[in-house]
Amino acid sequence: MARRDPGLPGQGEGVSVDLQVVLPDESPEMEPESLVELGVTAERLGFHTAWLPDHLLPPTEYGETYGGVYEPLTTLAYLGARTSVIGLGTSVLVLPMRSPFVVAKQVATLDRLTGERVNLGVGVGWDEVEYASVGADFAGRGRRTDEGIALVRRLFRGDGPPGGVFRPLPRREVPITVGGVSDRALVRAARLADEWQGFGLTAAGFARCVARLRELTDRPVRVGTRIEWPADGTDPAEVVARVEELAEAGADAVAVHFGGYRTFGRRMTEFAEAWHPLRP
Repeated sequence: MARRDPGLPGQGEGVSVDLQVVLPDESPEMEPESLVELGVTAERLGFHTAWLPDHLLPPTEYGETYGGVYEPLTTLAYLGARTSVIGLGTSVLVLPMRSPFVVAKQVATLDRLTGERVNLGVGVGWDEVEYASVGADFAGRGRRTDEGIALVRRLFRGDGPPGGVFRPLPRREVPITVGGVSDRALVRAARLADEWQGFGLTAAGFARCVARLRELTDRPVRVGTRIEWPADGTDPAEVVARVEELAEAGADAVAVHFGGYRTFGRRMTEFAEAWHPLRP
């Protein structure tokens, strides 16, 4: 019998999947300490990875559509100093809005500082207005993402452009996750990523994406997805059932966003208890 992620304490038999959490970084009213404490709680509960979203200059207020009030890599550095084992990732960093040289430097530093716990999740972004606001080209974002991933990997290997020295070199191959559910995102993940992360997929939709990804490559790309616990009174057992369905559909990991920050900790704990009662 397969088992659930051993990271969550007290678990019994069930499906095998890494349980992850997407932290609630979409409210300017949230104090940074609240966000970090939620990450600390996630580690205590045994979640495998804590992800943070990214938006640089959204056209409307941060909220349900736009997350990333606190810059993710900076925030993960602080969270890394307050935790010891939980993975730290971006879901997802909009790479073509940034210099890949700076991103590589930040991530290599962060991975060294946190004891090699970082997963660089990247995507192309979707909001043309935000691209215009930061002076970035929207039409060429896919090409620049591909080029950026390739350059980051070269820098991590110490194989950067002539005339420059890149340090610190990561002590391992920092995993790079590509997010997105379009066919182009799946092609990008198949060619360039260690992991692929979908968003808002049913088990059937997830299985279709995975089947397409497997058609595109025989490399061992890990697969996962993000889901939301809707703020509509849904029982935690229903969320557990969704995770199990996704695991049965082939998910190596499922990341859950537990709603607004004011109730996030309680709902995250309720989910962990529904997944399996915690040890005293």
